[in-house]
Amino acid sequence: MKYAIILAAGKGTRMKSKNNKVMHKILNKPMIGHVVDNLEEIDIDQTVVVTGFREESIKNYLGDRVEYATQDEQKGT
Repeated sequence: MKYAIILAAGKGTRMKSKNNKVMHKILNKPMIGHVVDNLEEIDIDQTVVVTGFREESIKNYLGDRVEYATQDEQKGT
């Protein structure tokens, strides 16, 4: 099986935005949408998105296309 993990828990403070950074749009689609679409095209068996900051926006957008893991405390990179 092929797995993918998308790290999407960060606040994106350097982007100077109140939005979750992976939800910023490129070509009218959130960045995370482009990533998940591409993973589906290459037949990844399971995708897990690590969420945290404003995770509800990611979950509402992606729905059941992926699985989720919540990072309760964001420690930065």
